[in-house]
Amino acid sequence: MIRLLLVLVLLCVLPACSSEGAAGKVQIMASWTGQEREFFLEVLAEFEKKENIDVEYVGTRALSQVLQSEVRQGTPPDIAVLPSPGELAAYARDGYLVPLEGIVASGQDEYGAQWLELEKVGLPGGGEKRFAVAVKADLKSAIWFNPRTFPGPRPQTGEELLAWSRDIAAGGRTPWCMGLGATPDSGWPGTDWIEDVLLHQAGPDVYRQWAASKLPWTSDPVRQAWTTWSELAGGDHVRGGPKSALLTDFGDAGRAMFGPQPGCLLDHQASFITGVYRGYDTAPKATDDFDFFPFPSFAGQRPASVVSADLAAVFTRTPQAEKLISYLASEQAQRIWPSKGGAFSTNRRVGSSEHRDEVTRKVADVLTSDQTLCFDASDLMPPKMRTAFYRAVLEHVNDPSQLTSLLEKLETVRAGVPEEERVEFPCR
Repeated sequence: MIRLLLVLVLLCVLPACSSEGAAGKVQIMASWTGQEREFFLEVLAEFEKKENIDVEYVGTRALSQVLQSEVRQGTPPDIAVLPSPGELAAYARDGYLVPLEGIVASGQDEYGAQWLELEKVGLPGGGEKRFAVAVKADLKSAIWFNPRTFPGPRPQTGEELLAWSRDIAAGGRTPWCMGLGATPDSGWPGTDWIEDVLLHQAGPDVYRQWAASKLPWTSDPVRQAWTTWSELAGGDHVRGGPKSALLTDFGDAGRAMFGPQPGCLLDHQASFITGVYRGYDTAPKATDDFDFFPFPSFAGQRPASVVSADLAAVFTRTPQAEKLISYLASEQAQRIWPSKGGAFSTNRRVGSSEHRDEVTRKVADVLTSDQTLCFDASDLMPPKMRTAFYRAVLEHVNDPSQLTSLLEKLETVRAGVPEEERVEFPCR
């Protein structure tokens, strides 16, 4: 019944899906609908032409729930594009995924060592295997600004960013745009803040332990990250005050940056926000109206970035699935979506050449550089821990005085996470 419902309601089928004489069929499931769906269908259309294999695309915003149901019934898609490495690790741990060694041959001439490692999963009993291909990626350690109205030099260190935020607020202007609304997962924009501060303040090793649920939430580095976030973007440092951020959707927060008298000056958000900005009524343009600088490191820490990715994994091994997953990793496939806008490739042969403007090229340069990259921590956490983290962000903004009890509650959740659910991906 569920599979029939998917076909009737959620299925997005390429026009050539029933072509005569095709060399088989392959099904792929992902979360993309709307314009994202259209761009991905263009990627798949090239595969159909190349291999004469029909592709059946299932697009649903409820991907995690639908995929889990299909897997339990023994009817998974051939390939699914997972929105987080935590889900990738869970399916790999339970034996549902096909290792890609011998299927995907791309090496370091196409992908940096960081991405080859980030696509691997450590399995119980030791050993690591590559289970995924990053179809598209995003840079999360980015602070966006309007070059037309941004005052003075950009902060180069975490300490300078703190001082800048204090000085701007003291001068009567508002440093930060902020929106924590994101139905049904409100709070995640705040978790991105905590992750960035902790990585750039305590370093990749501490970050990795914390993301793997091995570092207590009550530890000094974690507490310091929360208090630093409050100092950076609390009180009168946020447009409308912190509680206004609770009622503002993350996609609307940056609107106030644009115009001759901006209501706020900086927006901490992932690189996909460029597509949101372009959709505003004021139609801001990259470089002229928006640009970014990397989240700066604090004293003693080297440059590093938090990243996220949509990861394609094979659930059913067929010749057609092998060809499609290999194609998705190829230079040909990786060029298509970035050239349309709204996506970034981790393939070094694509690099920044296919990206439409200088701003998106800079994002691509970071994603394909040798800089230390760490997966978004909340994406690595088990669902119960991740949900508690989202909720804690909202509670903290509502009442910062309760931080100690809040961290103790989070620590209780962490202590209850089974060892086999603690996922540790490297920062490379």
